Amino acid sequence: MSDKKTAPKKTADKTAPKSEPHTFAFSKENYILMAAGMIVLIIGFWLMSGKEDIFSTTKLTVAPFVVVVGFIIEFFAVMRKPKD
Repeated sequence: MSDKKTAPKKTADKTAPKSEPHTFAFSKENYILMAAGMIVLIIGFWLMSGKEDIFSTTKLTVAPFVVVVGFIIEFFAVMRKPKD
């Protein structure tokens, strides 16, 4: 008399790929490049800081160049694909 239909049991799909539970977005090389880029950026901003002699060549030419190089290193650190 009871025409209750039971929902089919969900079974695990054995063909589904297993994902690794603890994977990082970047590899060790990426993090090393990111750290190097941060160090270069810090050096560039440090060269740019200060109040005396604001028109020096270091503050107007060298420091901005160092900062741009730091950002380029950071760009490549993020975009580099890890080796398999």
